[in-house]
Parts: sequence; C-alpha cells; structure tokens
Amino acid sequence: MSYEPRLVKKYKEEVVPKLKETFNYSSVMQVPKLVKITMNQGVGLATQDKKLVENAVKEMTLISGQKAVATIASKSVSNFKLREGMPIGSKVTLRKERMWDFLDRFISVALPRVRDFRGISDKSFDGRGNYSIGIKEQIIFPEINIDQVSKITGMDINFVTTANTDAEALELLKLLGMPFKNQRN
Repeated sequence: MSYEPRLVKKYKEEVVPKLKETFNYSSVMQVPKLVKITMNQGVGLATQDKKLVENAVKEMTLISGQKAVATIASKSVSNFKLREGMPIGSKVTLRKERMWDFLDRFISVALPRVRDFRGISDKSFDGRGNYSIGIKEQIIFPEINIDQVSKITGMDINFVTTANTDAEALELLKLLGMPFKNQRN
C-alpha cells in the first residue's frame, strides 16, 4: 500500500465534487488542482555576510522537507554592493506528496502559530488562479529551533493552481482548508 497524504484524500473525496457542482464543470478533468508550491527567501544582508544565505538554505530545507537551493544575483547593482553571481537568497519548489504534506502542515500547524492570527487575506491572487502569501517570521514553522535562529527573516510562498479564475482558486484553497478572513461575494 502506497502513502497518500491526508489532503489528497480530502481533495478527491470532498473538494472535487463540491467544485464540480459549484462551477458546473462537465468533466472531472476541468476541476482545478494544486500544481506546485514555491517558496523563496531573499536575504538582504547577504552582501555583507555569506553565512546568512547558508542559514536561509538550511532553514528552508528543514521547513520544506526538500533540499533548497541558493538564488544567484543575475546582474550587478553598485548601490547595493551586489555583484553578478553572488548568492542572495534561497528557493525551493514542492510538487506531489511533499507539496501536499507541506500544505497540510502549513494550514494546521504553522498558520495558527502566527502572532495575532485572524485569517489570511483573499486579495493576493494574480488574476490567473495563483495565490501568494508573505510570511514575516520563519519561526512559525515547528521545524525551526528558535534558539538556533541568528536572524528572523520572512519568505514568500506561492500556490500555483490550474484554475482559470481567482474565484475558482479561492474556492479550491478554501475547501482544502486555507483560513481566509474576509470573504468575497
């Protein structure tokens, strides 16, 4: 018996029928699905301290459960003392089981640990059915040991879906359990 993440089962049994009914899809293949989750973290002080990028890669690897890679500057900017080819951040792309496991941990464990949490905004859709959220502190993830954190940094998390409209993507993420605060009508 192979492993199937909890949210995959929920998606197949609950989300697909509800979305098919709500948006009147003629086929199950029209129902939007989550394709990938990308996380990236820019390290502003990386020009002064190379160790910050290494820490960012290490933390993102812990959070995602997959090896993160350092992002490299594509061009030089003299005002920022940035040279082409310097490492300036970290990124990781999650797909399949790791994506579903991360989403489950993000919704049920990490988001409730955000200080003064009242839900996430439903205004961060890009018009093509993809959702982006910014996290201010990486310490909301239980994988990060607060005692070993040298600098509190944030990160961007993008949820890429096959939805054609923002309304479809919002409904998909809502049914998967994302806690949106203000609902559009």
